[in-house]
Amino acid sequence: MANLNYFPCTTTLSSSHPTFPKPPASHRLQITSENKNVDMETNSSNNISQPKVDRRNMLLGLGSGGLYSAANLVITPRDSSATPVQAPVLDRCGKAKDLNNGKDIDINCCPPDTDQIVEYRVPPVSQMKIRPSAHRVSDEYIFKYNMAIDRMKRLPKDDPRNFFQQANIHCAYCNGAYKLQEGQLDGPDPTEVLQVHNSWLFFPFHRWYLYFYERILGKMINDPTFALPFWNWDNPKGMTIPPMFLEKKSALYNEKRSKNDSMPPAVVDLGLTGEKNPLQLVTNNLTIMYNDMIRGNSDVYGFMGKEYRQGDAPDPGPGSVERSSHTSIHWWVGDPEKNGEDMGNFYTAGRDPLFYCHHANVDRMWTLWQYFIPSNKVPDKRITNFDFLNASFLFYDENKQLVRVRVRDCLDNLGMGYDFERIDLPWLDYRPPSQTAGARIRRANTISKLAATIFPLKLDQIVRVVVKKAKKGKADEELVLEDVEVDTSKFLKFDVFVNDEDDNSFELDKASYLGTYAQLPRKSETNKTVKTSINLKLTDLYDDMDIADDDRILVTLVPRNQGGGVTIGNIKIIEAPPAKKPAA
Repeated sequence: MANLNYFPCTTTLSSSHPTFPKPPASHRLQITSENKNVDMETNSSNNISQPKVDRRNMLLGLGSGGLYSAANLVITPRDSSATPVQAPVLDRCGKAKDLNNGKDIDINCCPPDTDQIVEYRVPPVSQMKIRPSAHRVSDEYIFKYNMAIDRMKRLPKDDPRNFFQQANIHCAYCNGAYKLQEGQLDGPDPTEVLQVHNSWLFFPFHRWYLYFYERILGKMINDPTFALPFWNWDNPKGMTIPPMFLEKKSALYNEKRSKNDSMPPAVVDLGLTGEKNPLQLVTNNLTIMYNDMIRGNSDVYGFMGKEYRQGDAPDPGPGSVERSSHTSIHWWVGDPEKNGEDMGNFYTAGRDPLFYCHHANVDRMWTLWQYFIPSNKVPDKRITNFDFLNASFLFYDENKQLVRVRVRDCLDNLGMGYDFERIDLPWLDYRPPSQTAGARIRRANTISKLAATIFPLKLDQIVRVVVKKAKKGKADEELVLEDVEVDTSKFLKFDVFVNDEDDNSFELDKASYLGTYAQLPRKSETNKTVKTSINLKLTDLYDDMDIADDDRILVTLVPRNQGGGVTIGNIKIIEAPPAKKPAA
């Protein structure tokens, strides 16, 4: 299926970056609800006077201020049921557990405790940091980066800026060490964990995480302009581990990476198919990126992740990038002989310097999705819900000050003082070639069972099932996998195909590939299993496969994990929510 005509791999870079004026002082938004007025402070990333950025306004016609300026942001009012997830209480932090044996893991993920917490305000931007592509950095940059990491590693162990203390941040927020604050639970259970993955908190949490990590690096080398590199695994020229992370004597090196399958010149396998042909891998990867960023999302929650509030069970549902390309990179780099450690397991991922380079590209995906994907392809890009905007986290800053930050203050990277080097986006127009599937679906009606007759099921082998459409014709629809119960101690992944003609699961660069679910193993002292759900947009696939007028489709589920661990409660097709019009 690999096709040279679908291989646009030219990389371009603008020779200069726009000059960004200093953002003005913060404004205040007055939000009125039925119950009371809520006075919400916003930083410069949300204010009405945000400087114009031609590249964004040209593509989206946003005018000044961007997606989340006060001019464009209509915030859902707070009411008596408003319940944003709050920052954890440090003295309630505990050790994470190994689910396999119930014992404490080998480290305590908890940070130094203090009650001196400052509400953080993003400082005015006097000079924009430009995060560079990791494959294009200079020797001078590598020297500075290596020195900064080395100095972080040499800090006292109880210094919250110490490299391993920084790694523990991911462990604490992602492996059950933090509990929801008292009063945040509907029931009496005091052990409900705070989880920042598999929901709308994923992008904001990691953006703040990297923001302070980057500032600490700059502090280590007395260079406040220092910017993290991003591993641009979405571009063919970046689809290998960046060379600066491979020198064994460097502070950037980590020995717990997959030695056999991920070392250069091995090409990243975003599909984790096991394919070895580099050309097929690249075409698979570009198809996955197009799917993650454009084709597979009906609305903002399809990309960002589902709603998660206090009192909710963790893992309501991941967004497209989180459950696909993001997770695949983690597992592809991690050592499979040691359950994925370091990169391939939540509690150890931050121990590999490559983690932060990887997540810088994940953060870049959020920026690209907000501002570079044309609004006619993804029209709804804002979450204005009070509970989303006011969710909060705790981090130590570059001066060892514990600070509280909120989601509402990280919605625009420019307002936070950094941007990304311009790299070509070959996946932007990488829509897969059309397929015909009429005969296939007619045969399927005679050999496959209807969904209602086989669910719930354990996904331990390839499953084919006929699913009735919600509405015959070209209505916008989504495939919904409900009550997906997963064993959180394992790496799990499965792919979804519709009316697949050739059953070649190594080739993803085809119209029948609908999407992916993947999760990293984690260690937690509470539930070993969680339930989630997945929504996959069908609209473009119907056109690409010429099956819009059929009354049913054939869905193929292909597990790629080793052994079981996934149970799917139900599968159905629903009409997609109506797309919101972009802001005027």
